[in-house]
Amino acid sequence: MKTYGKASRKLLSNIALMAIGLIVYRAVNAATEVNIVGLFNNKAVLIINGGKPKTLAVGESSNGVKLIAADSRVATLLIEGRLRQVGMGQASSVGGNASNGVESVTLYANSEGHFVSDCIINGASFKFLLDTGATTVALNSGDAKFANIDYKRGIPIQISTANGVVTAYRVVLPSIKIGSVTLSQVEASVVEGGSPPIVLLGMSALNRLDMKRQDIALTLTKKY
Repeated sequence: MKTYGKASRKLLSNIALMAIGLIVYRAVNAATEVNIVGLFNNKAVLIINGGKPKTLAVGESSNGVKLIAADSRVATLLIEGRLRQVGMGQASSVGGNASNGVESVTLYANSEGHFVSDCIINGASFKFLLDTGATTVALNSGDAKFANIDYKRGIPIQISTANGVVTAYRVVLPSIKIGSVTLSQVEASVVEGGSPPIVLLGMSALNRLDMKRQDIALTLTKKY
């Protein structure tokens, strides 16, 4: 029978302790990811860590995720003790990279291949279309007023649209929030009238995000 000396037994004990520590480290640092696949008043349908969809009412919990509030636009979740607001078709991750201060959100393409989701601009909620062809974030004057943006103090410019040349104003948005990602001081263009009908998330915001696509999922991670 093979035997070990005192030094060998101590070495084996240290290796075992290191292995246990690595397992604990991985468990603590594993991220909890929550996808929103359905939103209703006071209810939300969630996919937690890739599992089966679960419907939670406000106040209910599952796998460490508690639904705090919900309407047809956004769900407020308590994930591992952290509050997150997540829109339809978005995902939020807490733990892992998130514990190191990394902000990221996952969007999912619709049936037409477009990424349409929810954002909060200066405290007001909007739908947005991710548009890599837009130089800046773009929104119409009605949306700007709803977000309390005094756009007429911006720089007037002329831009070409499908309806011809129109007046727009170059402004700086105080903040844009997409899921757990918040961008401050984002350049934008406010167009007089009702076009575009949906906020365009253009390159003035996207240049500050790392974009990684896998099938229909697009993960946006804040760079600065």
